[in-house]
Amino acid sequence: MRQSKPAPRDRLIVALDLPDVAAAEAMIARLGEPVTFYKIGYQLAFAGGLPLIRQLAGSGKKVFADLKLHDIGHTVARGVESVAALGATFLTVHAYPQTMKAAVEAAAGSGLKILAVTVLTSYDDADLKAAGYRLGVSDLVEARARQAQALGVDGLVCSPEEAASLRQIVGDQMSLVTPGIRPAGTAVGDQKRVMTPARAIAAGADYLVVGRPVMQAADPKALADAIQAEIAAALA
Repeated sequence: MRQSKPAPRDRLIVALDLPDVAAAEAMIARLGEPVTFYKIGYQLAFAGGLPLIRQLAGSGKKVFADLKLHDIGHTVARGVESVAALGATFLTVHAYPQTMKAAVEAAAGSGLKILAVTVLTSYDDADLKAAGYRLGVSDLVEARARQAQALGVDGLVCSPEEAASLRQIVGDQMSLVTPGIRPAGTAVGDQKRVMTPARAIAAGADYLVVGRPVMQAADPKALADAIQAEIAAALA
């Protein structure tokens, strides 16, 4: 099924990579109304941040629960049902066939969209080889994308470097969500496959996840505004 394209300002997902709920709420207030989409990952989720999903959703914001589920099918399904009840928009699972199948079935009928993580953006070919994979990054990403599409997964989390090739594979049927976004002049950090916002949009990304550059900026709101403006310009 063709995915509807998000509004330009909804394409920026700000990752609340912060140590506690108080810090997250302060950042949300600082960023203000223009930021419509937030990501809650391990750090904040394990510091009491899961109820913030319900709070944000109730205020009209969208929430990406980046929990990267991977377990036996029954366990994954029950976890998906719990996240759906919180009102999240996106939930990540690792792109293993049994995991994806269980997640898609459990999310059916809810507003929750399942995203499959292909290969983490901090991995390169050497990392995969060290972990025992016989495929390199590009081949493994393609294989997992095709499996996800066949199973009815709503979208893929991938490096912006893979966005163009994945768009050729999945067409408009799946959303592409890209971490590893680094605005010009910001630090790369531990990411290995990165791209600027404009280049990622041009490559076919639907959503851009930006965390540390915004969290660590002297003026987080100004940087978020600049990223949204860059996205809008790239779409135009």
